[in-house]
Amino acid sequence: MNLFDLSLKLNGFPIKEAKSVLTTIQQLEASAFHDYVEQKKENIVQYHLEHNPFYKSLFKSKTYTTWEVVPIMTKRDLQQPLTNRLSNGFSENNVYVNKTSGSSGDPFVFAKDKFCHALTWSIIKDRFGWHNLDTNTSVQARFYGIPLDKKGYYKERFKDALGKRYRFSVFDLSDSALEKCFEKFKSTDFDYINGYTSAIVQFAKYLKQRDVILKTYCPTLKACVVTSEMLFDDDKLLMEQQFGVPVINEYGASELDLIAFQNQKNEWIVNSETLYVEIVDDKDQVLPYGEEGRVVITSLYNKAHPFIRYEIGDIGILSKDSTLQKPLLQKLIGRTNDIAKLPSGKKAAGLTFYYITKSIIEDDGNVKEFIIEQLDLQTFKIIYVSAVTLSEKQTDIISREMEHYLEKGLQILFERQPQLKRSKSGKLKQFSSLLNNI
Repeated sequence: MNLFDLSLKLNGFPIKEAKSVLTTIQQLEASAFHDYVEQKKENIVQYHLEHNPFYKSLFKSKTYTTWEVVPIMTKRDLQQPLTNRLSNGFSENNVYVNKTSGSSGDPFVFAKDKFCHALTWSIIKDRFGWHNLDTNTSVQARFYGIPLDKKGYYKERFKDALGKRYRFSVFDLSDSALEKCFEKFKSTDFDYINGYTSAIVQFAKYLKQRDVILKTYCPTLKACVVTSEMLFDDDKLLMEQQFGVPVINEYGASELDLIAFQNQKNEWIVNSETLYVEIVDDKDQVLPYGEEGRVVITSLYNKAHPFIRYEIGDIGILSKDSTLQKPLLQKLIGRTNDIAKLPSGKKAAGLTFYYITKSIIEDDGNVKEFIIEQLDLQTFKIIYVSAVTLSEKQTDIISREMEHYLEKGLQILFERQPQLKRSKSGKLKQFSSLLNNI
């Protein structure tokens, strides 16, 4: 057993048993897989109704009859002490405990039983294997945040050492810091890059500025896996050009599992082995494949803590080509709390503003990165990092385009900053609204 797998086993996570269960699930024929999913859905609901008082209090019906009576859980439901939410027989001493990043605005502490967490790692290992990457042996260049408190910092560094990872800071993306990143790639046999999309995009922009193809200097590099933030098509193209390797889009949530992962055919495959993913409308009705709605996910194995019909806070579409056994994520639109409300009463996805502005603002390479904030009904502020201040002509074009695509009467403010403020985890929120009620 390799070092990383051994560390999981020593910490009580039965990785060998989890791998065996995953293999069995993946070998099921279509009809048997349908029966498996239906049975696991019913089993996890019944388990938590019997063993979890917190979940029983959320359940609207006295008994489980059909899937439709199962209530949709939200993050706000979970914002109470973890001990209140654990199933009978579980405590913080015998489960995996972590905290969500709070990128949705509703952070909370969660738990997984140890077998469930071992299954999570089995899924990760399986998906990375699609691209000939191994969590035990492949060397990772990691663009992630890191806790700044001493205990948290050294804990992450120790985990990085076990996982053959070298961590780059996402809090300093200056040219001098990115130059040091480049130097590290020149002297290290990295197999892949992994981390937050926005930070890795900045590294790619720096390489373009230097007219550098990274694989020329780091020939062992095989792939780049981006996660946690939106991946735009032009950013993906830029990264693939400057890194010289494929860019793989990952969609996951620490409280759940790896949710979707791109295969070598560029299909965004949804995890159907350990999760059950639904798209629902504003009335909580399940939508057919191809229609846009809220993403709702059930963890089929977590007995320590219920995540059943859990609204993760994202808006997405499952492709019309999806099947129960092979769901395909067609698109992630953004987060449900990233909605802009306009003076006319119209609502728009916040990323609409970001898309419109992005197509103009990055045209000449002057602007490195930017975010948009809604200050009130008609006022939006574009905060950006650039070599030189945007000209009046450029700001006028952006303002006109925003009004053209949305509505007239909007006020667009511009603010140049030396660097953008990231969350404590290191993530960058492209759009945020400061309105209390959206």
